[in-house]
Amino acid sequence: MIRPMVKDDWSLWQLLWAGYLKFYRSTVSDTTTRLTFDRLCARVDGMFGFVATSEGHLTGLAHALVHPSTWSESSYCYLEDLFVAPAARGTGVARALIEAVSDEAKARGASRVYWHTQEFNGPARSLYDQVARQTSFVVYER
Repeated sequence: MIRPMVKDDWSLWQLLWAGYLKFYRSTVSDTTTRLTFDRLCARVDGMFGFVATSEGHLTGLAHALVHPSTWSESSYCYLEDLFVAPAARGTGVARALIEAVSDEAKARGASRVYWHTQEFNGPARSLYDQVARQTSFVVYER
């Protein structure tokens, strides 16, 4: 089942968040982690989140942000984080989370949902190739 994140998800969500950060070999401060969770649950600043549940456990998460665009009269939606627990991979959870984000984005007036992934993330890219189209853009950070 896919549903919006709620405050009671904190402890189980933290486990998924930690797995996601570990996968990408990254860290986020405890303060930022708590702020992110609170903003996603409150659905403020254009942010929203979904979780996948199975038998009382969280099996996946998706975090997104709707924002204006200089290229469109409508907003765009950035799917910033998508993670499925290893035991739930291959069960359709990621696809269902992407669909939930897409539906919410449409309800919020966004004309497009986009996301990034790392080049080495083959299993995820296999799914992404089925549900979206890859663009030719290269991402830079500063």
